[in-house]
Order: sequence, then structure tokens, then C-alpha cells
Amino acid sequence: MTNAEMAILSLIVEKSRHGYEIKQVIEAREMRNWTEVGFSSIYYILNKLEKKGLVEGQIEKPTGKGPARKVYHITKAGLEAYHKATLEALSSPIPPYSAFLLGLSNLQAIPAEDSLQALHQYRKKMAERAEHLRKRWDSHEAQLPFNVNALFDLSMTLIDAELSWVTDFVQQLEQRQG
Repeated sequence: MTNAEMAILSLIVEKSRHGYEIKQVIEAREMRNWTEVGFSSIYYILNKLEKKGLVEGQIEKPTGKGPARKVYHITKAGLEAYHKATLEALSSPIPPYSAFLLGLSNLQAIPAEDSLQALHQYRKKMAERAEHLRKRWDSHEAQLPFNVNALFDLSMTLIDAELSWVTDFVQQLEQRQG
């Protein structure tokens, strides 16, 4: 199961939802900070989960104004797949593949001034991301479930550690250059 499939499935396990509601929850919880769910792929993934028998969609009439919506409900097979995928995710560290690590491995082929400029930009963007995430977390922390607070906490811990590392590494490069 892909991370995007698991993320959407987990939202349906919490509560039966329609696609637009899933989009709203992803946005409200800042889920794109830790999983790769694009808004354009939500319905594609829902259809895929439905074909696999993990969710079941039912057209439900609205309680007020508005169109009928297809609401997705978890199936027994979906709950079993969710349980298995969650335990697998919690017990299996995955290697950190990233473009940053690839760039770092190629550092020796780039002029030092260019590398330093790129690393300063990286640090600036990481600091902006940290500030944004911290503000979002602070504004919602009291209302979030324990596990969602844990996601924010882990994300902030990792960002802070990376910011510290990048700052130290830039200082080392600057000392080597000067």
C-alpha cells in the first residue's frame, strides 16, 4: 500500500467521508508535510481503494442544500489492510532518500561559493517551513488528537535537527573556504 493510499484509508477509518471532506482534513492537518497526497489524486486513490475492496462508496443525499455525495466507508478488508499497513509502517524504518542527500553527495563537483549559496537558501526555506509549521501547530494543538500532535512534534524535532546540522555544516564549509 502506498503512503497516499494509507493516508486516505486512515481518514476513512476515523470516519466515513466524501472526497471533498478528505481534501479539507488533509489541508487542516497539514498532512502534505509528512505524506505525498496531492489534491488531484484523492479521487483516483479512492477509486483504487474501492476497486481493491478496501472501501465502499455510497451515494448519500445531503442533509441540507447541495448535491448528493459519494461517501466512502471502510470495509472489513480495508480495516485489516489498514491495521497491517500501520503496524508495518511503525516497525520498519525506511532509508531517507532525498534530492538533498543526492546534492550533498555531489558537493565536491560544485564551486564552493555556489554550494554555500544553495545551502544558505536551503536553510532559509527550512526556517520558513519550521515557522509555518510551528504557527499551525500552536493554533490547533489543543484540539488535535494525541497522535496528530505527535506528528507535529516529530516534524518539528526533525526540522530543528536538520536546521542545526545545516547551520553547522555551512560553518564548516565557510571555514574550509576562508
